[in-house]
Amino acid sequence: MTEASRDGSGFEPVSASGAAAKEGWARRLVAHTAFPVVLGSTLVAAHASFQAGRADIAAFALLLATAVVVAVLERLFPHHASWLHSTGDLRVDIAYVPTVTVTSQIAGAGAIWLGFQASAWASAALGATLWPAHWPIAAQLVLALVAAELPKYWAHRLEHEVDFLWRIHATHHSVPRLYFLNASRFHPLDIALDGLLGFGPLVALGAGEEVLLLFSVVSAVHGYFQHANLATRIGPLNYFFSMAELHRWHHSKTIAEANHNYGQNSSVWDLVFGTFFWPKDREPPEHIGLADLPAFPTTFWRQLASPFAWRRIRAESRALAERADTA
Repeated sequence: MTEASRDGSGFEPVSASGAAAKEGWARRLVAHTAFPVVLGSTLVAAHASFQAGRADIAAFALLLATAVVVAVLERLFPHHASWLHSTGDLRVDIAYVPTVTVTSQIAGAGAIWLGFQASAWASAALGATLWPAHWPIAAQLVLALVAAELPKYWAHRLEHEVDFLWRIHATHHSVPRLYFLNASRFHPLDIALDGLLGFGPLVALGAGEEVLLLFSVVSAVHGYFQHANLATRIGPLNYFFSMAELHRWHHSKTIAEANHNYGQNSSVWDLVFGTFFWPKDREPPEHIGLADLPAFPTTFWRQLASPFAWRRIRAESRALAERADTA
């Protein structure tokens, strides 16, 4: 976000309707275990399906099942009751699902092709790939998450700090609430950039097909939980995974809070570069969105066109803010 927040709220206190409210044992159990259990189970199943030669079909089924599980858990154990209700955003997020799917497939294919060219050049120059294929698959996956996160971290950070890039990322921050389907609300240009930066370096380093599959699975499952309306509490795991407890601050209307936690899968580089933000004495804000862009479009097609109508959106937003200030 490139302009100061106009809501003037500063840091928000703990919400009585949020995760700080009194919790029952079932809610606490889900908060602490849902993410690691679902992610671990999905990875084990994906690994088994790869060994059996049925990776593509199985991965699709696993991710669909994960989405259903998270959606059900949200209804049973919501972080904020207000986030259970659509204000017209549900149909917009649903419209993004096929758009994001197609775009990510195209970007992934392009990244893999470019990565193979780079990998072939590196192999010819060095006589071997740089990837430690002899490591256990779990260790390779951890390395993939950390290595791929570095370019993704900087791209995401620059999308917030450079206005020209913010125009393609603002769509994701236009969400009025957080729930699992927000993981699909990205402008196609944003998804294309993310796909190139995520897969390209891994392929260039020589990562194998199973590593790429498991990396994709982690990204999808993590995305569901990162945006889920669940009172997630994963403790020390937040120092590796950029999960909901961190990501909710990233969606704050207050710029001092939002310009942190840029990690998409991992928080490692936020820790390295000083943008890790996890105040444990209060909860992230319940009211989120684009405080400085009240004129940002709320419909699917207008959001797709928003990067190309940026001056108008900026001008209309300033006019709305001025009218509000004089009212």
